[in-house]
Amino acid sequence: MLTDAQWSLIEPMLPRPTGRKGRPFSDARTMLEGIIYRYRCGIAWRDLPGSFGPWQTVWTWHHRMATDGTWDRVLAALTAAADAAGLVDWSLAVDSTVARAHQHATNTTRTTGGLDRITRICGKSRLITGSAGLGADCRRRSTSSSMGTGCRW
Repeated sequence: MLTDAQWSLIEPMLPRPTGRKGRPFSDARTMLEGIIYRYRCGIAWRDLPGSFGPWQTVWTWHHRMATDGTWDRVLAALTAAADAAGLVDWSLAVDSTVARAHQHATNTTRTTGGLDRITRICGKSRLITGSAGLGADCRRRSTSSSMGTGCRW
């Protein structure tokens, strides 16, 4: 998957064996090619072919390199090298018809009814709470018979 020229650019930035005893260090090139294959094909980690080794090992490599900033360093170095060679075109266009947010992504609240609806019917601008119950504080103050004697819900 990776050419030798591509591998020579990336290899110095990848993790190396620490020399500690225990499980043998996996081949970095195989792990990197497994990660690339997974993203290129859009498959789940568990569907990774066995030629890359156990999928759990490939996932662990990817996760560790993402959390310790290795991927950020690799991206920065490769982008800088490509930009210095004049291979990067920095012009960018965004089509607003594609970059829309779902209506639930607006981070606004809306009233759904329920208890808030009861307080609006009673003419109160505050939430009715307390041990007396919902109807205790919901009586109209007027003595006029046209106004009614209380709330109905």
